[in-house]
Amino acid sequence: MIVHAVLPGDVHTVPSGGNVYDRRVLRGLRELGIDVVEHLLPGAWPRGEAAAVANVLDDVPDAGSVLLDGLVACGVPDALAPHADRLRLVVLVHLPLADEHGLPAATARDLDARERAALGCATTVVTTSRWTADRVVASHGLDPARVLVAPPGVDPARAARGSAVTGTPPRLLCLGALTPTKGQDVLIEALARVADRSWTCVLAGPTTRDPGFVVRLRRAIAHHGLAERVTAPGTLTGRALDAAWTATDLLVLPSRTETFGMVVTEALARGIPVVASRVGGVSEAVGTTGPMPGIWVPTENVGALAAALVRWLEDPVLRSGWKLSALGRRGTLMPWTSTCHRIAWTFRSPGPG
Repeated sequence: MIVHAVLPGDVHTVPSGGNVYDRRVLRGLRELGIDVVEHLLPGAWPRGEAAAVANVLDDVPDAGSVLLDGLVACGVPDALAPHADRLRLVVLVHLPLADEHGLPAATARDLDARERAALGCATTVVTTSRWTADRVVASHGLDPARVLVAPPGVDPARAARGSAVTGTPPRLLCLGALTPTKGQDVLIEALARVADRSWTCVLAGPTTRDPGFVVRLRRAIAHHGLAERVTAPGTLTGRALDAAWTATDLLVLPSRTETFGMVVTEALARGIPVVASRVGGVSEAVGTTGPMPGIWVPTENVGALAAALVRWLEDPVLRSGWKLSALGRRGTLMPWTSTCHRIAWTFRSPGPG
């Protein structure tokens, strides 16, 4: 079996959650004996060139199977429509296009309409959480039978040592692209309110998605006198990322929108508790087995986030309880093999042709 994968051009170079998911799925499909042909399309997706997608699809034989990242596919429905009846088009939705925070209203409406048309061309729509599946069904009028939920898996990892063995101040980690959607600005305002406590914080992630936001974020850090305690090292990979996880005591996820929150399961795999906005599919990542390994905070609520951080910083019993709950979640997390088996099934079930 051959599957053609149509992906953003930066899938192997930018460590976003969507790109990591794509890479792991492609690897898993190959391990299941599926021949995956990658088509990497450069461009500012979802505003890339429809012709680039159309050229790939034109060359796929009748009844062929195509896996398209939603960032590429959902903005160019005209490229998909001519092939809807002759190809098996599986579109993977990481984040509904109109849900990106800060879009002008007209842009959001246009992207939403494009996505509705594109998903209408798909044989199967894959989402990374039940929340996202319900959202695209309700928003775009999709048949629920055509929507498959394939949550991200997670790799086993060693428990993080954190600051306890180093004698350094408690270390917070916020991991994700520095954009309004991820809410690092909310975190900085909350940290300013707890500046009289001992802590350090790392804001790790790509800084090129919204340069203006990054400039404003750095100004806020300087304005509050936090430059010596808050670092923004950019993208971390490999050993540098492993070292950051090892040193972390608490993951903070102040996102305005999340369809799942892969960093949550990555933290729990290391026994790291979580303070998170209760948005989208994050509750699916946190799970429901055993006590909560952290705490929920309302979205964009600086006061609630600051209060949660104060509780964690000042109460050693609470801190120990969250840590034990996080360690208890490690054995309940789903592996990537389960994700890949679910997606492989979509290409083995009856389809066009």
